[in-house]
Amino acid sequence: MSRQSTNHIEVPLCVDLDGTLVRTDLLVESWFALLKRNALLAFLAPVWLIAGKARLKHEIAHRVDLDVQSLPYDNAFLEYLQDQHRLGRQLVLTTASHEKYAKQVAEHLGIFNDVMASNGQTNFSGAEKHRLLVERFGDGGFDYAGNSRADFEIFPHARRAILVNPESGVEQAAKKFGNVENVFCHDSGGVAVYVRAMRPHQWVKNLLVFVPIAAAHEFGNLALLGQAIFAFVAFSLCASSVYLLNDLLDLPADRAHARKRSRPFASGAAYVKVGVALIPCLLAAAVGIATILPKAFLAALAAYYVSTLAYSLWLKGKVLVDVLVLAGLYTLRILAGAAAVAIAPSFWLLAFSMFLFLSLAMVKRYSELLDRTGVDKKTVAGRGYEVTDLATVQSLGAAGGYCAVLVLALYINSDDVRINYTRPEMIWLLCPLLLYWISRMWQRAGRGQMHDDPIVFALKDRVSRWVGGASLAVMLAAAWV
Repeated sequence: MSRQSTNHIEVPLCVDLDGTLVRTDLLVESWFALLKRNALLAFLAPVWLIAGKARLKHEIAHRVDLDVQSLPYDNAFLEYLQDQHRLGRQLVLTTASHEKYAKQVAEHLGIFNDVMASNGQTNFSGAEKHRLLVERFGDGGFDYAGNSRADFEIFPHARRAILVNPESGVEQAAKKFGNVENVFCHDSGGVAVYVRAMRPHQWVKNLLVFVPIAAAHEFGNLALLGQAIFAFVAFSLCASSVYLLNDLLDLPADRAHARKRSRPFASGAAYVKVGVALIPCLLAAAVGIATILPKAFLAALAAYYVSTLAYSLWLKGKVLVDVLVLAGLYTLRILAGAAAVAIAPSFWLLAFSMFLFLSLAMVKRYSELLDRTGVDKKTVAGRGYEVTDLATVQSLGAAGGYCAVLVLALYINSDDVRINYTRPEMIWLLCPLLLYWISRMWQRAGRGQMHDDPIVFALKDRVSRWVGGASLAVMLAAAWV
């Protein structure tokens, strides 16, 4: 029977899963899920890999469940498959992913007649997939939908090939086989989507490294300013490395969140494999820059990375511990800035920052909890809080903010303030400004108008910008008038 004469519907369509039906890689996702669940087990992966990739996938699948309903399916291609199913065509899910996940996907979608996937003995990929498909359906007795270079083993032996979001260079090479029937592509956004995943808008938090040099009135010292700039760049790259890691660890929780589900990795707009490669690259660049600064800065950067890693893996789900860690991470930025320019931060600055950032961390948790009150959920995915904690979080957060104002008031009355300011009494104007801003932040949070990150909200909020400008004017007047 020739390939050309075979009836289209009578030929089974074999469909790849990773990168084709879903815009992600289940092995990568399942390993990160294992890492979050048990980091020690996750690092046994190289040991399992020695026995082969099939063993690795089997060991991870044995320990980790994935929510297949929330996976980022390629909607256009899925609609095509559903149409083929309605026409009575035999659809076979053929994937290198473990059979546990493949069967769950097939059961969820309800359009596949059979599943061929990896198990504890066989890694159903590349040459092995080609051998088993030809053995079952015959050479040219099946159509195949895939996306990667590993599929080059299969495309020449399929009657027709369908490309779905092909990797770079795959479409051009596959068309040389002369049997490409259709190409499904979605706009991935290119480099821009990975820049977005790095969250450059969050780098504004790293401006805190400039606080020690500003508090010491050393902005005119170009050498110190240059060191602070290097510290800012290093911290930003390190933070982006952490953001990527956090997104890969939080994929299930992000997909269950009304806003976070649109993040690049959660939505499938960015490839998780690229994210895995970017994490060490960004970290290495940060460490490289840090080596030209004082050793104390490198130690602070390491402490920040270890703390954020612990937060992502364990502490994020610990009630109250999580917000204390978040507040500490903000304060650590100030300590890192002080280390970069060899200026010791004052007791007043550290106390003020801890209370202020504790309040903002509480705002973030409060907003997440408030989002749950409108849906049928009592807890926040990936967190340890319940909706009944709303009043507690609100009272603790507001108290933290007002404690920051108290620290500021005590500082104004201390001997230290007279050293750096010619008119220290003018700094009293900061107290009502800060009281107003903190109160307004909590009012907006209570009305459900707060972005899940209060720092980002403050940057976009016109009133917050006015308060910030007025505060800067007060500080300048106190120093120079």
